[in-house]
Amino acid sequence: MLLSKHLSKTVLISSASIVTLAMVAIAAQTVDWAELGESLSNRQETVDARISEVEPTPGPQENRQDAVLPLPVPKQPLPAEPRANSKVSSSGGGLLSLHSSVPSSARTARLTASADGVRPIARMPDRERFASADPNPLRQTALDPVSTFSIDVDTASYSFVRANLNDGRLPGPDAVRVEEMVNYFDYEYRVPDGRDVPFQTSVSVVETPWNKDTKLMQVGIQGYKVPLADLPPQNLVFLIDTSGSMADANKLPLLQQSFRLLLSSLRDEDEVAIVTYAGSAGVLLKPTKVSDKSSILEKINALTSGGSTAGHAGLKGAYELADEMTGDGEQTRVILATDGDFNVGLSDTESLKRFVTEKRKQGTALSVLGFGRGNYNDELMQTLAQNGQGVAAYIDTLSEARKVLVDQVVSSISMIAQDVKIQVEFNPATVAEYRLIGYETRALKTEDFKNDKVDAGDIGAGHNVTALYEITSVDSPARKFSDLRYENEHEAEKPVKGSYQGELAYVKLRYKMPGDENSQLIETAVTASSSDIPEKETLFAASVASFGQMLKGSDYLGDWTFEAVEDLARETRGEDRFGYRSEFLTLVRLAQVAER
Repeated sequence: MLLSKHLSKTVLISSASIVTLAMVAIAAQTVDWAELGESLSNRQETVDARISEVEPTPGPQENRQDAVLPLPVPKQPLPAEPRANSKVSSSGGGLLSLHSSVPSSARTARLTASADGVRPIARMPDRERFASADPNPLRQTALDPVSTFSIDVDTASYSFVRANLNDGRLPGPDAVRVEEMVNYFDYEYRVPDGRDVPFQTSVSVVETPWNKDTKLMQVGIQGYKVPLADLPPQNLVFLIDTSGSMADANKLPLLQQSFRLLLSSLRDEDEVAIVTYAGSAGVLLKPTKVSDKSSILEKINALTSGGSTAGHAGLKGAYELADEMTGDGEQTRVILATDGDFNVGLSDTESLKRFVTEKRKQGTALSVLGFGRGNYNDELMQTLAQNGQGVAAYIDTLSEARKVLVDQVVSSISMIAQDVKIQVEFNPATVAEYRLIGYETRALKTEDFKNDKVDAGDIGAGHNVTALYEITSVDSPARKFSDLRYENEHEAEKPVKGSYQGELAYVKLRYKMPGDENSQLIETAVTASSSDIPEKETLFAASVASFGQMLKGSDYLGDWTFEAVEDLARETRGEDRFGYRSEFLTLVRLAQVAER
């Protein structure tokens, strides 16, 4: 009896051991234990790297009273991700399943290390903000023949897209403003004969590269050019964000280099002052003639970052200093350099908009330079620049700083016209449908065109502006809208005046000279044979516009591809004096392998 009891226990234990051994054997065949151990080790190192990012070595700036110490982060290894060839049951688990239950959002921080082996830099989740607007729809000329919008000379979107692609990422759709990408490039537009009329309008019509059954109409506006020596004395207040968020290498250090370049472009008689803001704002440099470059450079070189972002306090202080600097016959401008994060004081967009608009009416303009990633508030930067009679640029490289602050310095600091609006009326006898490519955030009501109280974009000396329309002729097989059963017969049969029958559209440009209250008008008729702009220039603009639309996910490009964009841009690149068009070809290549 005793032997029987012991025997049954032995059999049970042996059976359990056999099952256990069987499970181990299965696992040994399924799991690469060496690789699993290495993966867990790497995950521990990843966590250590992340912790080192939020617990930096104490430095001089962390002795500030407003410094915030991060909470300790427990060092726990993250679950290993499944091997590429691991077999996971359709039920999503099982006893031996290695599939991680950690959501993908918890693993979004991406680590990149430089070639010299320095500490990896964590790519943290973005908190960037952009104005959102639906793409312009296709419109039926018979029902809606008029298109009205404010011009846009800013190019910040192109630089931001470039920064994303150079980092291996596709930009978000709202970050792409097609008109700013197109306007990044110069085209061979006619130059005005004199300053009495500040613009020359050029128009061309070509076959649309992505749809042989539609036409592409390019409207180009070229402002007259002014040598720097001919400008009145310039008073510039550098308003510099020195908050803690500006510590990255592509923020404050790049900002310092950029202002050194700007300083090299100014004349001895021009005057510069510097206001900085973090937790509070203060005057770093009182108004100083550019002839005293050493004093100005000393202050620029001494800039450090730390604290919160009291943007409104900085703006207020900068404008007060600008008022003191302004003299008869002089031009005064505040140049705000920031990553766009206002989190102390007056920080809502509408309040800042009213503040900047009032200061503009008092004679002080505002331009904005954006820096860095992760914190960039593009919507706020655009609002400030548009209402401050200035430009908004995004500085992602020192080359971009040179383009904006050296090569185009006159355009950036001197306006030749304000409240510039464009209105295009399409002829229903020749054009069945049309769509404006870009300018979604600059749309105006039809009645706003003649209303001189409605603000619009300003244009600097030498600036050019480009607008592209895709148009569908009345006899084109590409027409999308069906004929209306109950169309107004009177309107449908109403003939177009004989002298207008061959026209596709009529372009009207309205603007004010600086300081004027009343606008002036320039008008241009467009026909199918209009060719003021060389065809290769229009086609290069088309390559950029199609690239921007693809990044936004447009439905209007059919089977057009990045390869087609690249081929078209290469064929129409032209002289490319500064290499900007060649760089564009590189960005198209990068987009083909970038991650969303």
